[in-house]
Amino acid sequence: AFFCDLRYNKSSRFYEPAMNLRQNIMFGKDGDGMAENRLIGDYPVIGIRPTIDGRRGPLKVRESLEAQTMGMAKNAAKLFEENLRYSNGEPVKVVIADTTIGRVAEAAACADKFRREGVDITLTVTPCWCYGSETMDMDKNTIKAVWGFNGTERPGAVYLAAVLAAHAQKGLPAFGIYGRDVQEADAEEIPEDVKEKLLRFGRAAIAAATMRGKSYLQIGAVTMGIAGSIVNCEFIEEYLGMRVESVDEVEIIRRMSEGIYDHEEFERALSWTESHCKEGWDKNPDFVKRNDEQKQRDWEFVVKMMCIIKDLMNGNKNLPEGREEEAVGHNAIAAGFQGQRQWTDFYPNGDFAEALCNSSFDWNGAREPYILATENDTLNGLGMLFMKLLTGRAQIFADVRTYWSPDAVKKATGYELEGIAKEAGGFLHLINSGAACLDACGEVKDENGNGVIKPFWEMTEADQKACLEATEWCAADNGYFRGGGFSSRYLTRAEMPATMIRLNLVKGLGPVLQICEGYTINLPDEISDKIWKRTDYTWPCTWFAPRVTGEGAFKTAYDVMNNWGANHGAISYGHIGADLITLASILRIPVCMHNVPEEDIFRPSAWNAFGMDKEGQDYRACAAYGPLYK
Repeated sequence: AFFCDLRYNKSSRFYEPAMNLRQNIMFGKDGDGMAENRLIGDYPVIGIRPTIDGRRGPLKVRESLEAQTMGMAKNAAKLFEENLRYSNGEPVKVVIADTTIGRVAEAAACADKFRREGVDITLTVTPCWCYGSETMDMDKNTIKAVWGFNGTERPGAVYLAAVLAAHAQKGLPAFGIYGRDVQEADAEEIPEDVKEKLLRFGRAAIAAATMRGKSYLQIGAVTMGIAGSIVNCEFIEEYLGMRVESVDEVEIIRRMSEGIYDHEEFERALSWTESHCKEGWDKNPDFVKRNDEQKQRDWEFVVKMMCIIKDLMNGNKNLPEGREEEAVGHNAIAAGFQGQRQWTDFYPNGDFAEALCNSSFDWNGAREPYILATENDTLNGLGMLFMKLLTGRAQIFADVRTYWSPDAVKKATGYELEGIAKEAGGFLHLINSGAACLDACGEVKDENGNGVIKPFWEMTEADQKACLEATEWCAADNGYFRGGGFSSRYLTRAEMPATMIRLNLVKGLGPVLQICEGYTINLPDEISDKIWKRTDYTWPCTWFAPRVTGEGAFKTAYDVMNNWGANHGAISYGHIGADLITLASILRIPVCMHNVPEEDIFRPSAWNAFGMDKEGQDYRACAAYGPLYK
């Protein structure tokens, strides 16, 4: 952690740390940026369990394996610490058992240490035969994996198979990790295929465990009859280990009216907004346009509203004296705002708060993105949360609005689709007012000049300015938002790998997850304009081409649209479908639709006992084991 004085720079209107530390702390210039943990409760800890053949005797079997076994544990810990981060950017914490584990007494000592250290996730490692049920992790609350070394000197694979059988028999699912190629006994490097599975397990397990004990905060209630905004407490409690908190929207007005907000932050936020948020086009006819004075009041309202929503989620120790109750917040890891219609018919809309909360920066510089679902679509917000925890990146919330076929594009614009869009048989229009992160404009570039959505700890000041310059804030469409406000507007001008998901609830079945990997596409501006203007030209616009397979729900982009389970989608940078499948298996949520290659699917080994087809396995295993926290 870094602590330093902040100094206000009048020219940039940013608060800057003294001693030129600003780039390293606020913008992660060197890739080491971290943010404060906004939530109550420690982050989950990974515990490494080095198991060993317990036989001693004159041939010193155990003694001959000590260094190799503990070396595996240390190598695994190093891999996790160097490659996995918590959602605030901090490297994950890993602890190793004090000794190797050869008999039950050492397993008990390890379990005792792990309880003291707050371990939620365990990885058992071994190069050799061990006594399975004596050395296994028996804690029903930990998320488990076992790595068995592929070597010929000692049968690590035999222990792996034996202990996974014990896990299955006892109803304690565990992931099995076994390298494809035989290694020499003294090999210290971790093979690439093993690394991939270790990190996939680690990312998914950290995401699952991070949600435990946190809250989803709904501000308002059901929005325009959208099913995803009908909060299902049972699902959130039993599958995710979270609770639901509910606050009426009038609480925002009460806090505004009674001055229950951080006044210094509000003034700083308003000053930053006036300098960096460009006001855009007002599409409204003159007889309903708001004048400059009204718009200025709207700006003050929406900025104050965002400050208050952040306070509602995670509290604020800087609220006025005597407001200790409001200062504690709701420990919310995700939230949703109803808005339409009762709020937006009378008050400025929530688009500013939604878009900026979901982005990886605001007036405080780069910081961990919030998750704030527009229209209180809880299920889409939770999908965004899954992907933020897996990637550390800001997320997109959008309507899956329209399928555009090659023929329809040509008829409307005269343009013939090329590249990925042509291969997909068209593309989908992703657009909604509100909660798409500004990072999705595609103007942030990687070292090769490609558009990218970076983890927040890599966002520099130049990256933030690129997003702000690509975005304008249009006066809210009076047809949707009679109370005024502003909507973010940008065009995603980059071809980026992306994954779109949807979490759905089905009566009689429970939760299911849809996953679609694909690419954002960059159409010529004049073609984008012609198509964009056929819907709302004042909202952020992203064109998305699924990666098609020629079969089933992924035959073409049309089939993806036709099989999508709801009106909204949550979209993340990168092809992360395999990580999502692993996370879903931990949470016991079956995946009903995906285009992830079969060789990348990684689920607990017990799933193999539920049949030979991967999809059927998943449904049957999730039904048999049931919700993680029931």
